[in-house]
Amino acid sequence: MSDTATEVRAGTPVRLGDRIFSRTAWAAAMLIMVALAGVAVFLLIEGLPGLSAPADIYRPADSFWSYVGPLVFGTILAAVVALVIAVPFSIGVALFISHYAPPRLAAPIAYVIDLLAAIPSVVYGLWGGLALAGAMRPVIDWLYDNLGFIPFFAGPPSVTGRTMLTAGMVLAIMVIPITTAISREVFAQTPRLHEEAAMALGATRWEVIRLAVFPYARSGVVSGVMLGLGRALGETMAVAMVLSATPIVTLQPRHHRLQHRGELQGGDTGPAGPADRHRSGAVLRDLRRQLHRPADRGPQRAEGAAMNHPTKSFAPSAALPPLTTSRGPR
Repeated sequence: MSDTATEVRAGTPVRLGDRIFSRTAWAAAMLIMVALAGVAVFLLIEGLPGLSAPADIYRPADSFWSYVGPLVFGTILAAVVALVIAVPFSIGVALFISHYAPPRLAAPIAYVIDLLAAIPSVVYGLWGGLALAGAMRPVIDWLYDNLGFIPFFAGPPSVTGRTMLTAGMVLAIMVIPITTAISREVFAQTPRLHEEAAMALGATRWEVIRLAVFPYARSGVVSGVMLGLGRALGETMAVAMVLSATPIVTLQPRHHRLQHRGELQGGDTGPAGPADRHRSGAVLRDLRRQLHRPADRGPQRAEGAAMNHPTKSFAPSAALPPLTTSRGPR
């Protein structure tokens, strides 16, 4: 073997292709870190003047923090509404594809769910503002008539349907593909031996999923939800096309005068200049980074969670379901 094709390190030959791939991957990782650091430095430098700007710039707010407060609150509220709607649906679809549906049905459903991630945000925004908003008006009226005693649903119902609830539903549809895909893959990685052992002890299909699949996949599902939360926090265009651009914030998701992102304030000639929006972007970036911390320590513990799950006796079932589960497309 020639000297140019191999390199001996600690007695182990390393191929030239492996060296090139390793260094290319390292350079790509460093490039991403440099790009992220550049964004952070840019937002910090350009946003510092916003802290010392005159108070009249933030009208109708009286300070920077009162100006950025509705932005942060609207961002979190829209993301929470989206996750409340999307997470149960995503886990249910992932379970159906991986453990219930036959392969001929599981593959097309998985492909359709994955294709939802390829639709641009502008298309979701147009659909939400023009079609979904009108369809949501009866739902908004029903919530007001039957659940108006709850502060979350109190207040006069919107006549346009362009509410935070509508925006949350649009975000939920955008979150479903990534959460479903990750949950489906994690469910499919559950050791087959664990499931067969539970079935042999007399567990029903739901007991197998609850006691063998969920403990193994818990951390992976949490990671998928966190990635979905990241997309919900970062979407601007779809929400801007559904909601009105007014600096008013409320706890009522049916109210139609809500502001979601700094871009809703308009151009550089608006009430807040570019420095204020850069500073707002830095605050929202830090918020997003803090919300993603729980997902950093989860994925490596998936298999240990299943092995350490406390044992539980199973009552014999009258009729055991057939062990014909589908793993879906891989």
